[in-house]
Amino acid sequence: MEAISIQDPKGHSIKESEVIRRILGGEKELYEILVRRNNQKLYRIIRTYIKNGAEVEDVMQNTYLNAFAKLYQFKMESSFSTWLIRIGINEALSRLKEKQKLVHLNTAADTVKNTIVLEMPDKRQLNPQQQLIRKEATQLLENAIDSLNSKYRSVYVLKEVEGMSLKEVADALDLSVGNVKIRLHRSKAMLKDKLYHLTSDNSVFEFGYSKCDRLTEYVMTHI
Repeated sequence: MEAISIQDPKGHSIKESEVIRRILGGEKELYEILVRRNNQKLYRIIRTYIKNGAEVEDVMQNTYLNAFAKLYQFKMESSFSTWLIRIGINEALSRLKEKQKLVHLNTAADTVKNTIVLEMPDKRQLNPQQQLIRKEATQLLENAIDSLNSKYRSVYVLKEVEGMSLKEVADALDLSVGNVKIRLHRSKAMLKDKLYHLTSDNSVFEFGYSKCDRLTEYVMTHI
C-alpha cells in the first residue's frame, strides 16, 4: 500500500499507518484524525444507500465505532478509508434489511415516506442569490444521482464525486475494475446531459462543519 501522510492535531505530517499503530498502542485520541479525515467520504457513500439524514449519521457512528473495535484486524494492505467504506456499506445494508422487516410489519405510509427524505447539507456563507443558485443546481444533481440504482449510484459517487481511483472503488465495493468501469459508464449514460456539466462539483452531499464536529465528538466519547 502506498504510504499516506496526514496531519496530526498539531499540524505535523504523520503517516496513516503510524497513526493507526499509535491508536492500537493506546493513543485512542488520535482516532479523531481518522474520523475527521473520512467524514465527508463516508457520508457520501452511506448517503447513496440511505436518504434520511439522521439515519445516515447513525450508520456513520456505528461504522466508526465498529471500525475502532476491529482496528486490530486492519492489515494496512489498502487505505483506511477503503477498509472503512466496506464496513460502512455493510452497516448501511444491514440497516436497510432491518427497515424492510419493519415495513412488512407496519405498512403505514409514514414509515415508507420517512425513508426517502433528502436532507440538504450545511453550506458555507454565501449571499442569498448565490445560496439560491447553488441550492437549485446541487438539488438538480442530487436528484439525478438519487434516481440511479444503488449499485450505479455508489460507483458514481465514489469515482466522480469523491475522486477515488478505479482500483480504490473496486477494492471498496469488492468489484473488479472492469465491473466498476461498466457501472460508471452506465451511470453517466443514465444521467441527463443537461446535468453532466455539474459532475465536477464536489460540493454535493457535503457533510458540513457542524455535522462533522457533532459526529466526531460522539465517536470520540464512545470509544
